[in-house]
Amino acid sequence: MVAALLIRPLVRPFIEFFRREAASGIVLLISAVLALVLANTEWGPARYFPAVWDQHLRLAMGSFVLDHTLLQWINDGLMTVFFLIVGLEIKREVLDGELSSPRQAALPIAGALGGMLVPALLFALFNHGTPTAGGWGIPMATDIAFALAVLQLLGARVPLGLKVFLTALAIVDDLGAVLVIAGFYTKELHVHFLYLALGTWGILLVFNWLRVRSLWAYLPLGLVLWYFMLESGIHATLAGVLLAIAIPFRIPFARTELLHRLDERLALLREETQESEADPRVISEELEDLHQRISSPAQRLEHQLHSVVSFGIIPLFAFANTSLAIEPAALRGLLSPLGLGIVLGLTVGKPLGIGALSWLTVRLGWAALPPGVAWKHLWAAGVLGGIGFTMSIFVTLLALGESSLPTQVAKLAILMASLVAGGAGYLLLRYTSTESPTQT
Repeated sequence: MVAALLIRPLVRPFIEFFRREAASGIVLLISAVLALVLANTEWGPARYFPAVWDQHLRLAMGSFVLDHTLLQWINDGLMTVFFLIVGLEIKREVLDGELSSPRQAALPIAGALGGMLVPALLFALFNHGTPTAGGWGIPMATDIAFALAVLQLLGARVPLGLKVFLTALAIVDDLGAVLVIAGFYTKELHVHFLYLALGTWGILLVFNWLRVRSLWAYLPLGLVLWYFMLESGIHATLAGVLLAIAIPFRIPFARTELLHRLDERLALLREETQESEADPRVISEELEDLHQRISSPAQRLEHQLHSVVSFGIIPLFAFANTSLAIEPAALRGLLSPLGLGIVLGLTVGKPLGIGALSWLTVRLGWAALPPGVAWKHLWAAGVLGGIGFTMSIFVTLLALGESSLPTQVAKLAILMASLVAGGAGYLLLRYTSTESPTQT
């Protein structure tokens, strides 16, 4: 029992991660529905709801002033913490997860690339030469929380290998979204602040090289990095990804030394637990102390922030950004090039791209299907990949602005496409899979 408590933080807790993301997807859905209801209700205080996000919040220290609307603080500030978690997850998968070996990584990388390229091409096909052509990045994203929430509803009908595949694919997809945001949605660049940001990041990388393990050495400089990124013109949330790259991931012990230390501490704990006056709180504190010693700063930070992001920041982002009044003009806009490009990009382009490039990768012998996963499962997972939501809305704000009719149309199209993709993916897996009694 004690050994399990010690070893668990050292390995990637996939089942726990899956359940947590699935639960956060349900909270996310509730937040979005509540925002839509309030935004389309004229009764009582609800009529003032949309105006809440335009209220200004001002932070001042002497001559230093940051003055933004509440919506901007959420989208540029709190979402940086979300991107920090995204960066930590990408780093974990690349160094010690499903993306750590070329053969393991080939299938989710291929699926993610197909799932980004085909929707973007479909969108461009509909919007070429129009004022909304710059929104090609909108249908490229997959919302992992919503997708895993659908899989959770199916329980043992879904092979574990499919859950791992979809999680890895979504993480690669997030990496692609980060690169797209950095490369194509930077509207005005202030080189002076960019150099300051790069210099700050360089200091963080030096800390990593010197094996500085205290998070307090990284987080304050992370705030400085965020400010310089904000002023540079590159979206400030990318500071979260840069900070994640700099925070150490490796534990300070070799595997044999780690096992030796664990054996020594376990022997001491056994002696203490055999004493009649052994205090459970002392034992718990010793376990926590050992956990701190043998886990990396990146592992600790991801563990501490994940629930805050999944159940706080992301639902708040959804609550603020799906606050749209469903008006006739927005509904008509669903049949415009913008609306069709997003809906078809997510519902048709995503499964086509994920399935086709995955099939080609397996056909060429570069990868194999995960254990227990058939092609019908993988194509259904491609349909679930069409649940864009969080990242799609985020790219919408960068491409089209925070308040315009095209933005309203895009948000409505994302909601509709995500609903269709989620429902279709659920039905496909529900009626093409049989329940496995051994699945956990």
